[in-house]
Amino acid sequence: MSSVLTESVIVIGGGPVGATLALTLQTKGVPVTILEARAKGAAYQDQRALALSYGSRRILERLGVWQKLATKATAINTIHISQRGSMGRSLLKAQDHELPALGYVLSYGALTQALDEKLAEFSGVKIIYEAEATHIEPALENASVTFNHQSQVQDLAGKILVLADGGRSLGDIPGMSRETKVYGHDALVSKVKCELPHDNVAYERFTPMGPVALLPNGERDFSLVWTGKQAQVAEIMQLDDATFLSRLHEHFGDRVGRFMSVQKRLAFPLKLSYLNPVTAPHLVVIGNAAQTMHPVAGQGFNVGLRDAYELANTIAETKPADWGEVSMLEAYQKGRKNDTKRGLMFTDFLVNLFSNDVAGVSSMRGFGLGLFDLLGPIKSRVVNKMSFGSRG
Repeated sequence: MSSVLTESVIVIGGGPVGATLALTLQTKGVPVTILEARAKGAAYQDQRALALSYGSRRILERLGVWQKLATKATAINTIHISQRGSMGRSLLKAQDHELPALGYVLSYGALTQALDEKLAEFSGVKIIYEAEATHIEPALENASVTFNHQSQVQDLAGKILVLADGGRSLGDIPGMSRETKVYGHDALVSKVKCELPHDNVAYERFTPMGPVALLPNGERDFSLVWTGKQAQVAEIMQLDDATFLSRLHEHFGDRVGRFMSVQKRLAFPLKLSYLNPVTAPHLVVIGNAAQTMHPVAGQGFNVGLRDAYELANTIAETKPADWGEVSMLEAYQKGRKNDTKRGLMFTDFLVNLFSNDVAGVSSMRGFGLGLFDLLGPIKSRVVNKMSFGSRG
């Protein structure tokens, strides 16, 4: 094992959340070291869809990244919310709230590449690729990380150690506990082509099986998120493409016409999970590593991006001698508490509300959706929260 080397700020995870943190620190003159488990450029072809809020676009604009992404992102100008078997529906429109868009859809790979290209313009960032972290240890002077790199076990210690690896488990971290609620549902994700153009409309449809979302992604395609009980999702995962598309049409309805083709399908379990607390001496956990949300409202990634941006500002506003000290960690937690808590509560509330099939509840939900469509001030508040979090 090599001797322990000391860096000021160490970020474990070079994906979009970790890279956003590092880039924000660079714009403020703070040196940073990133440990990234993947090889350089390995994620650039990753076509998984990310739903960015308008507030996340604003963060990327401030960092000079959005200019690289604007032509690769598909705007969401309208969100159509409905319930299967009910006449009730609601529309959220960007123009009604004086926004250029309610959100955007782009690929994980495109965002990662744009962030990496921007980071390359700065000399104060060091990225160690193919560095797999195996252990984290918070401590009173520095936090340390043990990692494997080029067949060697190495250690780094830093005044601030930030875990932003998307939740790839490192086991228990001293001083932190994780609360988890397993929904017993899976999400099937893919990309589908439809008969009718999407016109920049995103659909959120609640069904007895679970929520299903279609997000405009490209000229005529949608990114699909289809949720249901694990056995149900496992069954539709096994269908051939033609049968799958027919089943999806039956499940979703005619709003986008027939489903013409489907790309590779993936499925993963859904859960609500969060660390309490998200800090330990000289250690902060952000993004999906700190909290994992149901995708029903598209909040998880955007909360993580705000974690990164606000942590970077907290670090930059703190004297280096106080980095990782109790006062700094408390200031960060206080600033992020409401945003994180409300995101977790909102998504969990929606899942519980729209997964309840008790007699009479369905008709009440339909009525509620119709009523919500008439309440302008409440709609504005929801849009602001979706766009900007607790500060919206």
